[in-house]
Amino acid sequence: MARATTATIHLDALRHNLGVIRRLAPHSRVMAVVKADGYGHGLERAARALRDADAFGVAALSDVERIRALGLSQPVLLLSGFDAPEDLAQLRRLPAEAVIHHFDQIEMLAQAEPGPPIRCWLKVDTGMHRLGFAPSSVRAVHARLCELPNVADGIALMSHFASSDEFADGGAVDGAQTRTQLRVFAEATAGLPGPRSLANSAGVLGWPDAHADWVRPGGALYGISVVAGRPGRDFGLRPAMTLSTRLIAVNRIARGERIGYSGTWECPEDMPVGVAAIGYGDGYPRHAPSGTPVLVNGRPAQTVGRVSMDLTAIDLRGQPDARPGDPVLLWGDGLPVETVAEAAGTIGYQPVCSITGRVRFVED
Repeated sequence: MARATTATIHLDALRHNLGVIRRLAPHSRVMAVVKADGYGHGLERAARALRDADAFGVAALSDVERIRALGLSQPVLLLSGFDAPEDLAQLRRLPAEAVIHHFDQIEMLAQAEPGPPIRCWLKVDTGMHRLGFAPSSVRAVHARLCELPNVADGIALMSHFASSDEFADGGAVDGAQTRTQLRVFAEATAGLPGPRSLANSAGVLGWPDAHADWVRPGGALYGISVVAGRPGRDFGLRPAMTLSTRLIAVNRIARGERIGYSGTWECPEDMPVGVAAIGYGDGYPRHAPSGTPVLVNGRPAQTVGRVSMDLTAIDLRGQPDARPGDPVLLWGDGLPVETVAEAAGTIGYQPVCSITGRVRFVED
């Protein structure tokens, strides 16, 4: 019998979530971010489902190749820009657009062979301090790009939020960093022509003033929120992935016995313990502690002991009739991946991006 672990990708959910983004940002064009293999959902299936997006955002030139192989003609933006002069020929051939965030890239454009101009997105570092030009350099950089024949007209202006998951709703934090980034961006780009883009998924969900000309949702398209305590469903989003498996054993374990590697969890009473065919070899987080929620037969249960490579133990005291072959849901409808991620000390993006090649993917 084949291993039961399955990731079901809900194409209707992807399309639904794109519709939610459009309703939340009705005056913005939508760039669907499909990097990291479509956030672990599969780039090709995600891009096909999101084919009504106005553009795509990716992290690698190979991702552009895959999108073009599908016959999709929307603009595709290389979010980290190009790294070497030879990349420019590929940008032209595909074609693709590029984020410009460093002076070396400008020199590559200046020294490149003449050819079709490349559309560029000038990135401003407004406080994330990862990629982008200092605000004081933006006007000079913009002027230099406008001089280059290898740069297409209509340079876009963009930045990236560091804390947009903290909404300006009167709470203790009150979105101070995002408000500062908005102000810095407005001052640095005042009077410069070109479309603007700032909002990532959290920016779309919680910062209407940041929607601008383009929004760049990633996780929200897959039904995932990074807002603490608020899963995607709170914003009308649907999970695009269900990760499921089955019990392959149910054992009766005596009080005081310990479960799994290093015996980190002790049975408080005589009890049934299930063994599910899921582990970190499938991408389920090894650092998920005892007590991480799962659903067995659609009912709440929780993991016990350490997650191993192939198997995870489950406390079945609430389900004394559970048997081998019964379904186990690790995340999906009824158990948001954000809830599992919170238990594991991470965000929902990380588990879905970590599913390995031995998991069977099916489309729904």
